[in-house]
Amino acid sequence: MTTMASRKLTLDDILDARAYERERSAMRERIMALKQRRRVHLGTIITVTFENRETMRYQIQEMARVERIFTDEGINEELAAYNPMVPEPGQLCATLFIELTSDDQVREWLPKLVGIETHVRFVLPNGDTVRCEVDPQHAAQLTREHATAAVHYLTFAFTPEQVAAFGAAEGSDGVGVRLEIDHPQYLESIELAPSTVAELLTDLRPD
Repeated sequence: MTTMASRKLTLDDILDARAYERERSAMRERIMALKQRRRVHLGTIITVTFENRETMRYQIQEMARVERIFTDEGINEELAAYNPMVPEPGQLCATLFIELTSDDQVREWLPKLVGIETHVRFVLPNGDTVRCEVDPQHAAQLTREHATAAVHYLTFAFTPEQVAAFGAAEGSDGVGVRLEIDHPQYLESIELAPSTVAELLTDLRPD
């Protein structure tokens, strides 16, 4: 019986500073196109971007560039921080952004949306729901009693049967996959575009 290789990033996956500068422009263009297919807008102020190995690799490269991290020890710290957002088969990992552009919006919405990170779910074509999970350490750091944070990191865990149900929407003219927020102050639902369904199946299915 063979053991499936992990998708997590290692030190060997991260380019050193000079090598990254040579590839940065092409990598950025590729990742922006990738994120476009993996980004879902829910209502007027919330965006959910589904991360994968490539988006997290780019994030680490950019962090190392901005923070001038040149040592293996420093890169390993970034790997420890971002690898939890690299989904293994049967998982989806996402960054939820509350996109507020003024102080008035911040004062209005961040208190209203306390607990938003527990109110995101998929509704599959067979009627199953898969609700997000939040790392307890993240919840303790970013969620306060009277106001939420503008960024949250979410994970969704699917059974094999739910992955199959998700896949049933690919190329179908019938019921699709929906992403929903059921927070009492922010009720939104959208059917995923076929391109997004196809992208997310690359995360959910084994390599």
